[in-house]
Amino acid sequence: MAFRKDLLLISSWIKPNTKVLDLGCGNGELLKILKQDKNISGYGIDNDIKNIKLSLRNNVNILQMDLDKGLNGFELESFDYVVLSQTLQAFLNPEVVINELLRVGKKAIVTIPNFGYWKVRLHLLTKGTMPITKTLPDEWYNTPNLHMCTIKDFVYFVKSRNFKIFKSLALNGHNVSLINDTNLGIKNLFADLGIFLIEK
Repeated sequence: MAFRKDLLLISSWIKPNTKVLDLGCGNGELLKILKQDKNISGYGIDNDIKNIKLSLRNNVNILQMDLDKGLNGFELESFDYVVLSQTLQAFLNPEVVINELLRVGKKAIVTIPNFGYWKVRLHLLTKGTMPITKTLPDEWYNTPNLHMCTIKDFVYFVKSRNFKIFKSLALNGHNVSLINDTNLGIKNLFADLGIFLIEK
């Protein structure tokens, strides 16, 4: 199985010998690679039994938790990094989730599928139906996505809460580029995924 491009970029931001919490960790592939390559310690959290079994096969420490109920079992800054990859939009209250990431982690890495991507906009404009893309693969009636968020939305949200953005990248297929204040509108239009390293 090919390692997802966003997970490779996330891995490149994480320093060796640190503690990592991966929320919605799926099959545990990120933690598996980080343990092998960077000697990290940490946990994955997921609520899907299938993902839990896959993570255990990957020799990943995993906990079953409903993340909409928070991370009350973890103390302040228990981890160097908390990762949330492509699942923020599926939570009932994303603001609470972000606050929890930055409570239990010194830094948080968040990736979001970009609902402002030009193919999403064009599909909705020309076909009048909810778009399906590589990063948004589900139909409207079975999607886990509850909150439609663009790269621009996320940047505005982070700044409005006075959180710091240390790094931000836009992905479009295999193309990776920096996001900054001067190109935010362009990246919001032409990237299908955004990756952010944030801190309080």
